[in-house]
Amino acid sequence: MPGFMQSLRDWVGPTLFDYGVSPAIKIIIVLSCVMLLITYLVLAERKILGFIQARLGPNRVGPWGLLQPIADTVKLLLKEDVIPNQAVKWAFILGPCLVVAPAFIILSVIPFGPPSSAEGVPNWFITDVNTGVLLVIALATIGVYGLIIAGWASNNKFSLMGGLRSAAQMISYEVPQGLSVVVPLLLAGTLSLVGIVQAQAGHQLFGILPRWYVFHPTGLFAFFVYMVAGVAESNRNPFDLPEAETELVAGFHTEYSGMRFALFFLGEYANMIVISSFAVTLFFGGWLPPFDFLGMSFLPMGLGNVVWFAVKLFVFLFVYIWFRGTFPRYRFDQLMDLGWKWMIPLALGLVIVTALLKLLF
Repeated sequence: MPGFMQSLRDWVGPTLFDYGVSPAIKIIIVLSCVMLLITYLVLAERKILGFIQARLGPNRVGPWGLLQPIADTVKLLLKEDVIPNQAVKWAFILGPCLVVAPAFIILSVIPFGPPSSAEGVPNWFITDVNTGVLLVIALATIGVYGLIIAGWASNNKFSLMGGLRSAAQMISYEVPQGLSVVVPLLLAGTLSLVGIVQAQAGHQLFGILPRWYVFHPTGLFAFFVYMVAGVAESNRNPFDLPEAETELVAGFHTEYSGMRFALFFLGEYANMIVISSFAVTLFFGGWLPPFDFLGMSFLPMGLGNVVWFAVKLFVFLFVYIWFRGTFPRYRFDQLMDLGWKWMIPLALGLVIVTALLKLLF
């Protein structure tokens, strides 16, 4: 593979390869892998929830239900795509796109593995931006506009209420989530996601614990704040109030059908992957193994590091599903109380304490 990439680089020219061909190949690979992961993440969620609830889950389509995601995709493609007569058509179409697009753009700066260590060996990320964290936070805030626009454009009271809930919930929890991200930034001293992972290399406490920021005194609490806010940001249990079936039918996507409904579905799972990947990068050492002897150096081109990133990512995705099968839904006033009275003061305190520790020690 390195030889093929080097030959392709020589053939098209270094400039065109570095700024055109190579990023395009990486984008296609990342999108393909993420779409496949989302497809079978849905099946895994249904199977795990079935296990938690003492039932089987999907098992009819294909062996052990493995073809169920394909059947679901075909069904959604064949369903009639209805736009209500009184809907604001341009906004009704734009809403789902604004939910999905930012999540996929964020994946362009997530480092799934280490930078190139030799000529012809690819970087395991699409690009490394020196303000990568700011880019992620800025793009993540766009998703809420898609939910608000979808709820308003549907001309449906349930949808509008779901959109308003989304606005209140996501804006409220963006504040503690953004503040919690400041803690690893202070510890690493860089906004580059690759730089943050590299700053977590090595071990501490007599070589026992990895130097991951989740093991830092303030990093552990910052991770807790980040994950609670991340679950709320992705509208997942126990914070799925914008689409509460018992109160709002389906919330902001009540009037959506066919592939536009599938885009909301796709956006939710893509956001789960993005939030989990960001947590792995900021707090759990990204692609770094917990101990050097677990480095999988026998795999070529740094592939062992990518495997470690994937293992950590799957653990976070399992936790998301576990939450859904375990916790009851919050009331909306409880949700707001948790965000404004507890999470934001805690996150502010963590930033101040981390800054003082950094200054003194």
